[in-house]
Amino acid sequence: MRIALAGAGAFGEKHLDGLKKIDGVEIVSIISRTGEQAAAVAAKYGAKHSSTELADALARDDVDAVILCTPTQMHAEQAIACMDAGKHVQVEIPLSDSWADAKAVVAKSSETGLVCMVGHTRRFNPSHQYVHNKIVAGELSLQQMDVQTYFFRRKNMNAKGEPRSWTDHLLWHHAAHTIDLFAYQSGKIVAANVLQGPKHPELGIAMDMSIQLKAETGAICTLSLSFNNDGPLGTFFRYIGDTGTYIARYDDLVNGKEEPIDVSKVDVSMNGIELQDREFVAAIREGREPNSSVGKVLDCYRVIGELAKSLEAQDGWS
Repeated sequence: MRIALAGAGAFGEKHLDGLKKIDGVEIVSIISRTGEQAAAVAAKYGAKHSSTELADALARDDVDAVILCTPTQMHAEQAIACMDAGKHVQVEIPLSDSWADAKAVVAKSSETGLVCMVGHTRRFNPSHQYVHNKIVAGELSLQQMDVQTYFFRRKNMNAKGEPRSWTDHLLWHHAAHTIDLFAYQSGKIVAANVLQGPKHPELGIAMDMSIQLKAETGAICTLSLSFNNDGPLGTFFRYIGDTGTYIARYDDLVNGKEEPIDVSKVDVSMNGIELQDREFVAAIREGREPNSSVGKVLDCYRVIGELAKSLEAQDGWS
């Protein structure tokens, strides 16, 4: 399996680290915003080709699949370009920043029959897999999820503390993780509400947001997001079920009494990104639809699109 990666920033390197652990995978091409960065990352991971243009990788006969870790605004267009070039594609979350673009990517995937997968990592983290397995086995019925997604990001920096060339977004990016996970764990979302706080004077985006969701099963979800939080960082999930409570913090899982739960044997790795990439490669090799295929996560973007419309209407009130 010969793979090109576009977007060799902090998250791109997490994928490259994961790909190195998968048998039979070769990293062929690295695409990045600057030639210097592309060449440096290519040298680090043994890729034979580097460029600043995705089209250069798509033109290569020795590229089977592409992983896109590029700015959100490019995702849908680039995913479609990959499939037009006959390449399987995994696009990092979010799939798009509009409902129309999300549907266009699904249509292209259906047209080409190629694997198109979205990086909804929470489906693969062993802590969330553990809870999902209990739900599927009928051992747990989810009643409520309470989720906090908190960062301290008052300047446009990436996870490595380097300046970003684009602006992140709480709704289209960070909320997408939880909206999809809630639907994955509890069923189709049938109601959704959103409120946002003041917009940053320079970044132009809301720095705080509150979202409520309800699934067809009756389960509810409360999601709080912030870029203003000067404290513990990350996303923390509380699952409240009929037979137990579980709290997931990154790869750690505890019960409601804070007693640790061993999730080391849930899958072949504890690294969610590696497991995500393993699923991408396996789906291509086996000719099947992957977990977190564009079709399986599409409804998440319907919900986000509706929430975005709600925020636009709220802006009109002020």
